Amino acid sequence: MLYYALVFLLVGLVAGVLGVTGVAAIATQISWILFVIGIVLLLVHVVKGQTPRVT
Repeated sequence: MLYYALVFLLVGLVAGVLGVTGVAAIATQISWILFVIGIVLLLVHVVKGQTPRVT
């Protein structure tokens, strides 16, 4: 998930340098959304992994 966030961020940066501001804005927003989802999933995984298992 974070890999795709970085890919969209790079696409946004390249598009911004080339002057395609519409594509840059959309790619940057997508990268931000994917980054937030990735961090939330990471936090859920860390919290869920620390609970003791009852057998």
